[in-house]
Amino acid sequence: MKYIVWSMALAASLAWGPSGAQTPPAAPDASAAAAPAAPAAVGGVQSQNIFQVKPDASADPKYAEQTNGERMKVQPGNNAPMWRQVGQGVTGYSSLPVTQAPEAGNLIQRFVQYPGSRVTNAGEAWRQVRNHWIIPYGAALFAIVLLALGIFYFVKGPLGHEHPDDASARRIERFTPFERAAHWSNAFAFITLAISGIVMAFGKFFLLPIMGATLFGWLTYALKNVHNFMGPLFAVSLAVIILTFVKDNIANRADFVWLSKGGGMLGGDHQVPSHRFNAGEKGLFWWGITIPGIFVVGTGLVLDKLIPGFGDVRGDMQIAHMIHATLAIWMMALICGHIYMGTVGMRGAYKAMKTGYVSDGWAQEHHELWYDDVQAGKIPRERSANPSAADTAATPSAGQPAQV
Repeated sequence: MKYIVWSMALAASLAWGPSGAQTPPAAPDASAAAAPAAPAAVGGVQSQNIFQVKPDASADPKYAEQTNGERMKVQPGNNAPMWRQVGQGVTGYSSLPVTQAPEAGNLIQRFVQYPGSRVTNAGEAWRQVRNHWIIPYGAALFAIVLLALGIFYFVKGPLGHEHPDDASARRIERFTPFERAAHWSNAFAFITLAISGIVMAFGKFFLLPIMGATLFGWLTYALKNVHNFMGPLFAVSLAVIILTFVKDNIANRADFVWLSKGGGMLGGDHQVPSHRFNAGEKGLFWWGITIPGIFVVGTGLVLDKLIPGFGDVRGDMQIAHMIHATLAIWMMALICGHIYMGTVGMRGAYKAMKTGYVSDGWAQEHHELWYDDVQAGKIPRERSANPSAADTAATPSAGQPAQV
């Protein structure tokens, strides 16, 4: 209180003078009027303008090229040269061994330009490719494929005709137990990988708003581990699928005829004669399963760090992820068509893979050239070790005409 009263009295004495009367202003001096008025002194603690710090580092003609040690002499604490190098992707010194930490001295990756990205550091370039290309266009591809299959089903309906398949009907073994086991193992692994991959890639758009961050985080973490452990099963079953079916998926003259007629969709024929697999199935085998599958498996092993010498640095992981995600989405889109044709799209197709057998009528309708080879004895009607009694009894003897 005493301090406040004293301050007020001091201010009054300065303003009014010692006698209590207001002090008149002094007469203006001509010389004083000509000189510029000096800035009034301001009391209190003043901040220092960095541009007034002397010696100024910018006075050095090689200011932008100064090392961190040189900058410390003129501006202690200014680490701009070091962070400039960090931003440019320069790898600094690290005492950690390169074999254990190959990027220990590198905080920000070097500048690159991945397909679809700007020229920027590799981490940001990978993010741009993933978020601006793989995710939106991958989702669009899925939507287009599902919409096209739905329209095709409502316009065309299931293809083919119903064929009797009772105990007295003659049948042909289309898939052996080993072939069916390889197919269903690969199908189970692929569907598991596809579902977990879809949740990890697109789940935040359609599951996160419903489940919330906590539950969605646990689900994604669990599916990520399922994805990692299911990958080797897919890799092994894929190798078995390729080795088992490659001999029947080599292109021949009949395939070019099938393609020229669009599989019967472009002409009057509902079905075009083909061998065991038509050109569409062969195209799926090579361009939807074998070739992309090999790259998907290879990049998946890199992402799991199961291939020595690959996946130890961020650049390898980014390139592997872009290839892995792109080809995986491509495979899923094409296999959606395969699943459609193998279930509701073609009558009798699912039963062929479930039981391994098809009727003579179904074989003649959908794969006439293969059926002709069976009838001619070029291909065994029963290829498994233990033919069923019904098929053995129904098989005509040599010289006896077959009844269809």
